[in-house]
Amino acid sequence: MNDKQLYAQILGIASPWQVTDVQLSLSEGKVEVKVSASPPALLCPECGTRCPGYDARERRWRHLDTCQYQTILVADVPRVECPEHGVKQVAVPWAASGSRFTLLFERLVLDWLDGVSAVETVANRMGLGWDVVAGIMDRAVKRGLARRELRPPRRIGVDETSFQKRHEYVTVVTDLDSGKVIYVADGRGREALEGFYRRLSPEDLEGIEVVAMDMSRPYIAATRACVPDADAKIAFDKFHVVKLPSKGVDWVRRREARELRREGDERLQGTRYYWLENPLHMSEGRWDRFTELRKEKLRTARAWAMKDTAMALWSWRHGLTTAFKRWCSWVERSDLAPMQRAAKAIRKHLGGILNAIRHGVSNGLAEGMNSIIQLLKAKARGYRSRERFRMAILFRLGGLDLYPKAGEA
Repeated sequence: MNDKQLYAQILGIASPWQVTDVQLSLSEGKVEVKVSASPPALLCPECGTRCPGYDARERRWRHLDTCQYQTILVADVPRVECPEHGVKQVAVPWAASGSRFTLLFERLVLDWLDGVSAVETVANRMGLGWDVVAGIMDRAVKRGLARRELRPPRRIGVDETSFQKRHEYVTVVTDLDSGKVIYVADGRGREALEGFYRRLSPEDLEGIEVVAMDMSRPYIAATRACVPDADAKIAFDKFHVVKLPSKGVDWVRRREARELRREGDERLQGTRYYWLENPLHMSEGRWDRFTELRKEKLRTARAWAMKDTAMALWSWRHGLTTAFKRWCSWVERSDLAPMQRAAKAIRKHLGGILNAIRHGVSNGLAEGMNSIIQLLKAKARGYRSRERFRMAILFRLGGLDLYPKAGEA
């Protein structure tokens, strides 16, 4: 087997294309493989119509290294003049349209990006520029979005995630049934979520059953403005709801701890996580100490009992409305202002809380996505723009078909 036959097999070159020359440069550590078609298939890449030739231009593609040599594929690629689409370059079987890399090379870059995540790391491994690797990722996401057949979502989760410091955020919409990110928008205001809803037809909006979210006023307003019967579909995530009385307990503890410390009483010192931790996760010794504290005549112990009761209500299936209203009344009659504020917020958002319990949904999946997104951001040591951040999220979490195909843009 000669070198032309060898590289034809390595590159998967088949008729009408053939390898015509192989040039090795030891000093540059490079192999150039020249390919030509005889006769070329003069088909419009848009419609597949046979067209008259227009001209030919030399194109070069980076391929996977062979024997540790950088391998470059070179070909004079014909252009055709299509009556409908104008002058177009014919498709080649080894590369996507407009790409400077072969299909196999791009697939390798995408595989490494998926495993390593950081563009800079992959760029260093491949001996490419940062912008080149980021461009391969961007094209992959765009082709994946173009291929995606997005079925109308029934249950969605909406969450915000930080892009950089200084309170810069993006809004992420997740399909709770497929577990995929289906939309990423700049900011966390009402218009960010409305942009997603505007992409859906009236029938699709009508078909939405649940919108899980935190108690964000902009997200609530956007959903009420766009989704029919929104108040019956908005479901407030348990984590964010329970955080209200938990924060109230912590405020009560801090104030009471300062008062007791001035009297020489150190009972509440170092006990913050006793009151915030799930008792099911406590060690035996920690639980025994916590039990003693709860029996003390402490405002913090009363606040914790209120929080624990609120937690228990999430497991109820009957009499929920009455139970929550009674809980709110009990807390509002207390002398614990931080807990009263929590009760007021829960009463205000009670409809969405009941929806979450009845539908058995939470925003846990979206919150999990948020954790992965923040890990991606940490590995990449931040992103240069929100658009780059958006592309990285969709690349990793969008469930897209990313690999290039011959002739496809």
